[in-house]
Parts: sequence; C-alpha cells; structure tokens
Amino acid sequence: MDSPHGAAVRAEDFGLKGPRGWVFRDVRLDAGPGSLIAVEGPSGSGRTCLLLALTGRMKATEGHAEIAGHRLPRHLSAVRRIAALGPVTGVNELDQSLTVAEQLREGALLQRRYEGPVRALLRPRGERRTAARARIDTALAAAGLDLATLPKGERTSVRDLERLEAVRLSVAIALLGAPRLLALDDLDLKLSDAERAEAWTLLRSIAAAGTTVLAVCSEAPDDVTVLRTGAAEAAAPGPGDTAEEPEAAEETQAAEAAEETQAAEATEDTDATEDTEKGADDALAEAGRA
Repeated sequence: MDSPHGAAVRAEDFGLKGPRGWVFRDVRLDAGPGSLIAVEGPSGSGRTCLLLALTGRMKATEGHAEIAGHRLPRHLSAVRRIAALGPVTGVNELDQSLTVAEQLREGALLQRRYEGPVRALLRPRGERRTAARARIDTALAAAGLDLATLPKGERTSVRDLERLEAVRLSVAIALLGAPRLLALDDLDLKLSDAERAEAWTLLRSIAAAGTTVLAVCSEAPDDVTVLRTGAAEAAAPGPGDTAEEPEAAEETQAAEAAEETQAAEATEDTDATEDTEKGADDALAEAGRA
C-alpha cells in the first residue's frame, strides 16, 4: 500500500525489446513506498532504459509494472506526473550555459504547472515569488547543496560545478515538484569512493523522508534493494551492418524515448493549457461578479 507521499514500485516480467533485440527483460520487483532501489549493471546493459521505463518515459513491450498503483505501460502520463528525473544523457540534462540560480529558477517555473495553474494566476506576483523561493530553499536543503560554498555562490556556472555538486543540484531541481518517485541515472559516474558514499547517504536521507528513490549505478551498496541488469541481448547485425557498441545502442534508444516523451508531453501541455485558460477565464469572471 502507498504512503501519502512515496510510491510503491512493482514489476512482473517487465521487458523491452527493440530493433536490436532485448534491452531488458524478466524484471521483477516489489518495493514499498520510501524504498531506495539501485539498478545495478555495466554500462550498456539496459539499465538507463529500465529507469526510463519505470518512470513512464519509455514504453515496455512485455509484462507490466505498477508505480503508485498506475499500471505500465498503459498509464505512462500518470506515472510521469509523479516521477521526477535527474540528469539522463540525451533526455534530461543540466544546461551548462546557465548559472546555478538560473537553473533553479527555470526548474521552479517548469514545476509551476503541476501545482494548480488557475489558482496560481490569481495569486499576487510577490506571493508567487515567495512561494517559489521557499520551495527552492527546501529542495536545496534536502539535496544538501549549500550555495554559499560554491565558488561564486548562486552565480556559479553549472559547467564549473564538481560532479557531486552537479548531482546535488539535479536532485534539488527534481525535488521542486515534490515527486513520489525520484530517479537518477549514472549516480556513481566519475565519483571517488568518498563522494560515492556521500551520494548514497543523500539518497538514503531522501528515501527516509518518504520519497521512493531509483538510482542507476555500477555497484550498489549492501543496504538497498537491487535490480541487476545483464549484458543486453542484441540482435545479430545483418549483411553490411556495423555492430553497435552496447553503450551507444542504449544511448540511441534513450534519445529516441526522449523524443517520444517530449511529443507526448507537448500534447499533454496543449490540453492542459486549454483547460487552464478556460479555468482562468471562469475564475476571473466569477471574481468579477463577486
């Protein structure tokens, strides 16, 4: 059963087959709300695609999963609304041209559409700004990122962040929308042993606060729920074809999933905008009659 916040994650014979063969298959999982789940495996083993499938960004072709009771692959959009992504190459990356403050403000603006857009339109600008600042401060505290320790404070460029600082920033941005499931790719990439320990300590604290956490890694600690991915079962190349490296194949499929997700979300945004505009007109008309 789900808690009021964290999402239970269940999978039964969950799999994805692409043009090159099986990306992952036979995935089984039963994790309660507030669990810390590691997707462990070598690069190119389908781990990123599994993360995208469990967060509603990629459509599985076999079996099913349930995220907070939303069944996959049928209810992709419902899962996307409650699951937040950290950086995934080609899908959801930090903007290296922005400062930390700009990246946070952009994240807060993008999350505003989830918190009741009609009411937000009627709130004073100063109140909206104060609420956004409070949400950013709360997310930074949860992610353990103290802007005062950065070389130029909040004006530090994203490209100048250390790897662990970038992870913390990504986590903070993902937490702005109060997701029930937080998912991160390549958690331990380019981290020292000490930094890796810090990163897992961060994720344990988030899970302990109630949010379910799903993290892709090369080697998981002993105290987490582990999903292991093996070598991808790729189809043999045909005559004249060139075999593709597993890492490149997975990145290609993730990028293709990103395009499909963006198209789907664009359709959802159009529908949501139409509903918002109608709701705003009704709300403003009602306010005028009062």
